[in-house]
Amino acid sequence: MMNKGQQNTQENAAAAKLSGNWELNYITGVRIAFNGLYPETKPSININAAADQLSGNTSCNAFGAKMEVKGSKLKIEANGPMTMRHCDGEGEMRFLDMLKKVDAYSVDGNTLTLMMGDVPAMKFTKK
Repeated sequence: MMNKGQQNTQENAAAAKLSGNWELNYITGVRIAFNGLYPETKPSININAAADQLSGNTSCNAFGAKMEVKGSKLKIEANGPMTMRHCDGEGEMRFLDMLKKVDAYSVDGNTLTLMMGDVPAMKFTKK
C-alpha cells in the first residue's frame, strides 16, 4: 500500500511527463483526411499540469482552458478564452469537440495520447 507521499510523488512525475508543448498528429472519428482538416497548421497544446492549465491553437484560433488531472484521468474544460478568427473547414470544431470528450491520457516517450474511454481520441507529438 502506498503512503500519501509516494502517491503525490508518482502523480507529480506523471504531471511532469504531461507538461510541455504538443502538436496534434491524429484525431479519431473524422471522415476527412487529417491533412484535409488541417492543411496549413496542425492544432497544438501547451500543458502546465502543475497549474491545471492548458493553452494552445486550434489550427486557426488561440485558446485557453482549465484542466483537472488525477492519476491517468484527465478532464479538460474547453470553454476558456479564445480568439475569434473565422476558420474555414471543420478542423477547429472537431478539435474542440474532441478535447471536451477526453477523460484519460497516457504519455509514452514523445507521444501523448488523449483517451475517450478505451479509445485513443487524439495523439500528439512533443515539440
